[in-house]
Amino acid sequence: MRACRVGLVGAGGVAQRHARVLGGFPDVEIVGVTDVTRDAAARLADAYGARAFPDVDELLAAGPDAVYVCVPPFAHGPVEEAVVAAGVPMFVEKPVAVDLDTAERIADLVARRGLLTGVGHHWRYLHVVEQARALLADRPVRMVGGSWLDKVPPVDWWPRRDRSGGPVVEQAAHVLDLMRLLVGEVSEVTAYGDGSPPPVDGADIDSVTTAALRFAGGAVGTLAAACVLGWKHRAGLEILADGLALSLAEDGLTVCDGDGERHLPADPDGARVAVDRAFVDAVRGVGDDVRVPYAEALGTQRLALAVAESARTGRPVSLPTGPAALPRVAAAEAAPAGAVADA
Repeated sequence: MRACRVGLVGAGGVAQRHARVLGGFPDVEIVGVTDVTRDAAARLADAYGARAFPDVDELLAAGPDAVYVCVPPFAHGPVEEAVVAAGVPMFVEKPVAVDLDTAERIADLVARRGLLTGVGHHWRYLHVVEQARALLADRPVRMVGGSWLDKVPPVDWWPRRDRSGGPVVEQAAHVLDLMRLLVGEVSEVTAYGDGSPPPVDGADIDSVTTAALRFAGGAVGTLAAACVLGWKHRAGLEILADGLALSLAEDGLTVCDGDGERHLPADPDGARVAVDRAFVDAVRGVGDDVRVPYAEALGTQRLALAVAESARTGRPVSLPTGPAALPRVAAAEAAPAGAVADA
């Protein structure tokens, strides 16, 4: 079987990370890179013996087997539309957009095309996440607390709300995604931001945000997000079930139960490799372990933006759950026989 030919849209830090992983797979060939900064595209392409293309259309014309979309939040939309129209399997880095309309439009196009997709929520590939799921399998979660307490990343678009979506959308989405996986869907959020941006030129995001979450299954939770530090202080979850307390982060899982306390280390670099390996295997038809297709990532995008909206308005925001939360085509497929989805 010939190598999987991959094209990259974007040549920044995240694209470079995926290129390092993909370039290490013996069954992958990076065939092209495009970026709005042509010099950056040329440098990344040269590093992997690939071609630099002036735009997405020319990259697609080269006939890649898959395309990785690694662009800033505000740049999502037109790229995905072009890739979906070409019918090429697509991996999208999170967050999938800076707004909900764009994400829902792309999700609908993907569903109508039946396109293979993956999204870069690599925390779902941590072995300790699977261990946490096993421990919670017969114990309903009562309460969860999530946090992402960090610094402002050194990119000019990040502290601008219309470019990044803010810390909840751009950073804490990983935590919210695991909340959905381990606890279930959120039906309502109430959030508050401090209204004060971090001391960075052009910043208009909240420095800190806190939210209360009500889950459809009855659990309650909180989220704390901050970008006022000079280091990454904490990113993870605290989960309480009957007789069980879990502390989960990218570097490990601490379990407290009737047998005492034990710590299970994690491998975050391994998870970053695993998410790419699973997608490439799916494209090549030799695997089926894509854990976050675009439709699933849409649920996390909705939740993150609901928190951001509530913090902006000071009012609770309700979220759809069940088939209503799916893209329209997927919702129709999920409906009972004889049922008709809303147009």
